[in-house]
Formats: sequence, structure tokens, C-alpha cells
Amino acid sequence: MPTRRALLTLLAAAATSACTSPPAVAVGSLVDVQVVDRSRGETLPTWRHRGDTWIAGRPGDRYAVRLTNRSAGRVLVVLSVDGVNAVSGESAAVGQTGYVLDAYQTAEITGWRKSYSEAAAFYFTALPDSYAARTGRPDNVGVIGAAVFRERVPEPAFGNSLQPAAPVAKSGAASGRMQAEAQSPSAASADAAPSESEARRSRSELARRDEKKLGTGHGEREYSPTTQTRFERASSQPAEIVQVRYDSWQNLLASGVIPRPRTLPRTPDAFPSFVPDPG
Repeated sequence: MPTRRALLTLLAAAATSACTSPPAVAVGSLVDVQVVDRSRGETLPTWRHRGDTWIAGRPGDRYAVRLTNRSAGRVLVVLSVDGVNAVSGESAAVGQTGYVLDAYQTAEITGWRKSYSEAAAFYFTALPDSYAARTGRPDNVGVIGAAVFRERVPEPAFGNSLQPAAPVAKSGAASGRMQAEAQSPSAASADAAPSESEARRSRSELARRDEKKLGTGHGEREYSPTTQTRFERASSQPAEIVQVRYDSWQNLLASGVIPRPRTLPRTPDAFPSFVPDPG
């Protein structure tokens, strides 16, 4: 039976930012997922390769994950970056907390959630500097995921005595029950701390990896307001899971994800324009 959880929803001021560049191909049917390079204000183009969707990032550039709800009802998006829940800092799982989008709403998630008013900016960086690797979890670096849930619509009440329905959304201060169900950033950070043996194993794994591979860093804190809302999932399994993989342009070119430009052979010209000087 689905349970109600305290979840995050972006305030209107932060959720209606517009894209100034032509949109790239979006990923996802219920919720579109795009990656925006905040340094250049551009939506990153995508490539399809062996069933996966890829984008190319540049080390040092900050980015945002743009989520667009294409449905007429509210949805919950559990956002995973490098296998880490972007809200709680836990190793990501579909049953965790996330962001709630209103019907047809677009929101840009700019970083790791630190509080109801701040987030630590996402930025592309070398794998060893990624937040996942620095917390002993390098295995899933290089992928952004969104598990999307539809909202359960309550059945209409019948009878002579009608009772007011419980509120489905709450703005401002959360109730005690909602606060208890929401994990605080400090608690999430404590849970994410690796043991000494895990850290040693992670360092060994990193040593065998290509250090040119991109991950997502834990950048400076920025103002990013949120509030809490109630959301009851229509099912225990997501209606859709969207994945976008990423790496540097050079690595994607070398691995064949980005096609190499074809150079046509030069054909001789019997009548060039003028006589050039000898070399």
C-alpha cells in the first residue's frame, strides 16, 4: 500500500525559469529530462548509442537538471546523480524522497539539497573529485536518473455525512508528522559517511579507473528555495525511469558515442586559380 511521505516542491519563483537557447532532444515521455550548462546557458545536446542517451560535459562547468512534467497531474521525481539521491544524499533507491512537480510544471534542479533554502551546485569534474567518489560510492558515477511516480487520486466519498478531505499540499511550515518523515541534510550526511574499509576499497577502485572520466562535484552553496508537500504514490513502482549518461567530449568521441566527422578525400583540380610560389 503506498504511503504518504513529506516531499519537496520548488517554489514558483525557482520553477519557472525559461530556456534562452533552442531546446535539445528531451528524454522521457511522462517527465522530460534535460541537462542545462549553466556556464553557457545552453541545453546540452544528446546522442543515442547502444540504447543509452549521452551528453558531453566540460570539466568545471556548472549544470542543472531540467525536469518538465508533461502530464495533467502532479508527479514525484526521485532524482539520482551518480547513484546518489540529490535530496537526501543516500545511495539512491526509487522509494526515497524527491521533488514534486505540478501539472505541466518545469523546474531546474541546480545542486545537492543542503536545506530548504540552499543547494550545493552540480558541476562536472574528474571522477576522484566527484561527490559520489569522495563519499566512497564511485560505482555509478556518470549517470543522471529520474524515477517518476504518478499521484494517487483519492476516491470520492459517499454518504449522508461528508467529512473534509485531508490536505494534499501544504505551504509554509510543515506539520510535526511531515517533519519526522523528511530526512534532514545533516542526517543524510552522517548516513553517507563511508567506513575506513569502504574508503580503502574505493581508493583502490579509483586507481584502476580512467581519471579523465567525468563525475559531478559538490560545489558552492546557492540560494534555492523549496517547501514541503504531501504526495501519495499511485503505485510502489515508478511509472517511468529515465537515465542520461554523461562523460567528456573526448571520451565520448573515443568510445564511438559521438560519431567522428567524415573527411572527404581531396580531388585534384586541373585548373586552379593562379600559379602559387614553390615551397
